[in-house]
Amino acid sequence: MEPHAATLKILDRLIGFPTVSADSNLGLIGYAEGLLQDAGFHTQRMPNTEGGKAGLVARLGADGPGGVLLSAHSDVVPVEGQTWTRPPFRLTREGDRLFGRGTTDMKGFLAAMLSAAGRAGNISQPLMLAISYDEEVGCRGIRQMMPEFAALGWQPDLCIVGEPTSMQPAIGHKGKAAYMARCRGVAGHSSMAPRYVNALHLAADFLAALRQEQQAFATGGVLDEAYDVPCSTVHAGRMQGGVALNIVPDHASLEFELRHLPQDDPDAFLARLRQSADGIIAPFTASHPEAGIEIEVSNSYPGLAMAADHPAVARVVALSGSRQITKVAYGTEAGYFAQLGIPTVVCGPGDMEGQGHKPDEYLSVAQLGECDRMMDRILTQLTPV
Repeated sequence: MEPHAATLKILDRLIGFPTVSADSNLGLIGYAEGLLQDAGFHTQRMPNTEGGKAGLVARLGADGPGGVLLSAHSDVVPVEGQTWTRPPFRLTREGDRLFGRGTTDMKGFLAAMLSAAGRAGNISQPLMLAISYDEEVGCRGIRQMMPEFAALGWQPDLCIVGEPTSMQPAIGHKGKAAYMARCRGVAGHSSMAPRYVNALHLAADFLAALRQEQQAFATGGVLDEAYDVPCSTVHAGRMQGGVALNIVPDHASLEFELRHLPQDDPDAFLARLRQSADGIIAPFTASHPEAGIEIEVSNSYPGLAMAADHPAVARVVALSGSRQITKVAYGTEAGYFAQLGIPTVVCGPGDMEGQGHKPDEYLSVAQLGECDRMMDRILTQLTPV
């Protein structure tokens, strides 16, 4: 199943833009903006606060509700530290494989949607596109774009976020919240350690509270067997503190995350942790009032939970040609669109587990061809008979 020639040409250009999240994406955005304007779309840039990156939205067709929104992110993960046998930022075709950073995650879908925009001249119902930035670092770009996007008032009947699902409609994924716990102790000579407050000990006690939260999620919380890990998960990634072995540390920090089922409330989780932190500090409050544990949220994005019997799901099943409905382990930007009341499904070419973020990342020609067929069916639905 060969992709459209225009899709391959666009993908070749997109891979050539090294849009690692740490760097600017403005070259790619300028290229996409030119394609869309040439196709008759009204476009609008949404710059980030620093001005070095931008999102892009575009619309073609009648004003008012209805139509389809297609969404992709422009950034990719780094290639440093990986051993590539092909140039990561040049598209290389070998047999049924298209190699290059971002082919699967997710410039393949972006190329297909830009190619479809070039064929959309006769549509009567609106076709909308959204291209974001900084998705790979916690969906930060779409979060910045959301107030401006919401102000547009677009009300599509369907949004498809084209993350790699092997072209299977995905109706759910977990949300994520990242946290930092900062523990304040009281420093002193280690020979008299019991007279002071060891911040690392506070952090260790807090880590135990995190493990209790995980146990509660696993044994008494909501379960969804559609996920490989059916419960919400708590993970501590880094703990550090202290300056020398013979000094009672007066500071320590602990970075941790919650990957939560949409049914679990991260605000309730945070409230429980703050209560646990108060309990850890309570024995020291009278003698050392300066001791404490502060918890801050460093980043978050919402989960996605679409009902399997929602008409939008049946529509994407028909559009994709896949009868297999799934849920994915990784996060996407889909939850942001769903929060605006837009029926949203994740469906795109490629396999995240098998190909995403890996050296010699590739996308199969057949998968990209299937995505192009889905785009053709979307255009047919939007075109008057």
